[in-house]
Amino acid sequence: MEGEIKNLIKPSDEPYLATSLQDFWGRRWNLVVTNILRQTIYKPVRSFSDSVLGPKWAPLPAVMAAFVVSGLMHELLFYYVTRVSPSWEVTWYFVLHGVCVVVEFGLKRVFSGKLQLHWAVSAPLTVGFVVATAMWLFFPPVLRTGAVEKVLEEFKVFLDFAKVLSQVK
Repeated sequence: MEGEIKNLIKPSDEPYLATSLQDFWGRRWNLVVTNILRQTIYKPVRSFSDSVLGPKWAPLPAVMAAFVVSGLMHELLFYYVTRVSPSWEVTWYFVLHGVCVVVEFGLKRVFSGKLQLHWAVSAPLTVGFVVATAMWLFFPPVLRTGAVEKVLEEFKVFLDFAKVLSQVK
């Protein structure tokens, strides 16, 4: 039993410690989805891009493809949860992050690691950027639909029901 638990993929790995967007999205946040996107989108697109751009720059379109697919899948998920037509803000959130990861990747390649911020600066900047852009593009579509209020109301009904059940003898 213990060996089986060791083989499970952790859902995240302390994302608040991410020192870059590449670190956040690639190694710390939603690791299950990250691995699925890596296998199904990133690797095939990178393999194709190798012949066109060469191995040094082939990751860039692969990263963008993975972020676009992630944005579209989140948009679809939000639609199924809220039954409201997409506003595309969620997709733009992931496209923006994809562009930023590509820029970050390109800067790392150009400067070969010579310019690097201390983790005490880069971690708050990274997490701050993720949170700020989420507040701008990711959360508003859900909040506008009233989905949060509906969930809270359903939870209140559940608690009332549980209270009634606990009083039945």
